Parts: sequence; structure tokens; C-alpha cells
Amino acid sequence: MVSPVIQSALQQMQSLAAEAAGVSGKTRQLDAAVGQGNFAEELHTSIERINQLQQTAKAKGVALQSGVEGVSLNEVMVDMQKASVAFEMGVQVRNRLITAYKEIMNMQV
Repeated sequence: MVSPVIQSALQQMQSLAAEAAGVSGKTRQLDAAVGQGNFAEELHTSIERINQLQQTAKAKGVALQSGVEGVSLNEVMVDMQKASVAFEMGVQVRNRLITAYKEIMNMQV
């Protein structure tokens, strides 16, 4: 017999795995792979997603500190880690873009 705590943790892990596999259940085509995507729109969408993750983590942290029912420490920690990883990914993408821009600027025409 599986304890309710283990069952709950398993369900959370499965939902996080499903969310990681597809952006919140949405299926997205890789338009950029075939040259139909707009890079600026994709970049803007990614920045908005990072901002949303940070705001959600902050709101859950405040809710936990306020003692709101239904908000557990593990949810807050998972949301904070998701926001942190997303932010670090954004920083790395920015660094790669800057490096690519500098290389292009240094090319001789």
C-alpha cells in the first residue's frame, strides 16, 4: 500500500515531467527550424515566460510566509528552482547572442 504522501509526491513529479515535456501541455511547432519563425517574437515570449515564472515563485513565497492554506514549502521551492533555472538559461542565451554579435561585427567585409 502506498502512503498518501508518497502518492502526492509522485503525482507532483509526474505533472512537472509533463510540463517540462511540453510547454504546459501546448504543442508548439518548430517554425524557426524551417525558417518561418520570428526570432524577436520568440525572444520576447521567452522573456515573458521567465518573468511569469519569477512572479509566480515570488507570489507563492509570500503566500507561504503569510500562512495561506494549500501552499506547501515543496511547491515554493520547486517554483523557485524553475524560476532560477529559467533565468540562468536566459542569461546564457543573452551571452551567446552578445558573443555572436561581436563575432559578426569583427568580420571583414
